[in-house]
Amino acid sequence: MIHIGFGNIVNTDKLVAIVSPDSAPVRRMVQNAKETGAAVDATQGRKTKSVLIMDNTQLILSALLPETIASRAQAENGGSDEA
Repeated sequence: MIHIGFGNIVNTDKLVAIVSPDSAPVRRMVQNAKETGAAVDATQGRKTKSVLIMDNTQLILSALLPETIASRAQAENGGSDEA
């Protein structure tokens, strides 16, 4: 489990990718997920800085940078994951 900001925690076993929300394809994915109810907004009203893609096709929006979340995930796994 990793902390993704503001008291929110995600199961790393279900995590597929951590991406920046800046590209148009990711923005479309987020918009589609919001329309279908597959998006979980964990930003507490702040700007979305990363999108976590889960293995069940849900998206989790976080106000932390992707690098921050990735470093926490690597530390949780003992640093065994390659970047």
